[in-house]
Amino acid sequence: MAEPRVEVRRSARRRRMVSAYREGDTVIVLLPARMTRVEEEHWVAEMLSRLQRSETRRRSPARASDEALLARCAELADRHLDGDAQPTSVRWVPPMRTRWASCTPADGTIRISERLRDVPSWVLDYVLVHELAHLRVPGHGSDFWALVHRYPKSERAMGYLEGLSAAAGLGITED
Repeated sequence: MAEPRVEVRRSARRRRMVSAYREGDTVIVLLPARMTRVEEEHWVAEMLSRLQRSETRRRSPARASDEALLARCAELADRHLDGDAQPTSVRWVPPMRTRWASCTPADGTIRISERLRDVPSWVLDYVLVHELAHLRVPGHGSDFWALVHRYPKSERAMGYLEGLSAAAGLGITED
């Protein structure tokens, strides 16, 4: 993977604190204006390392493969659906035009859009719980939503996906 583009922003108002964040493909590192070039080099490297560790922690291991997705589904079904939603297969598929994922309850298959590979793990977990709930309740009635809302971050994840869809101009909405 290529090194990210780094932009250093110095501020006379900033005294000691150094911080960094991503803005698109660029990492912005905020430094006090008084820092030397040697200190800048040290802190840029340090902040890139911290940002990478933070992003790695947030990534779900389920991104690795279809088998990892299936294993994550088993964990989520046990934790949130009384172990009573076991798919026959779960796989990553090319980006879907109108949805984040789909489930075919008749054969127990779940397909997850590749668009979700880079979302935070709690968002991917929500989508998996949503699809697992379809194995128990095919429609989107109150029984279905009662199951989905057993996942504690469901509302937050729904908002995240709504924002992601709007920002990317995808037009994907919650069922």
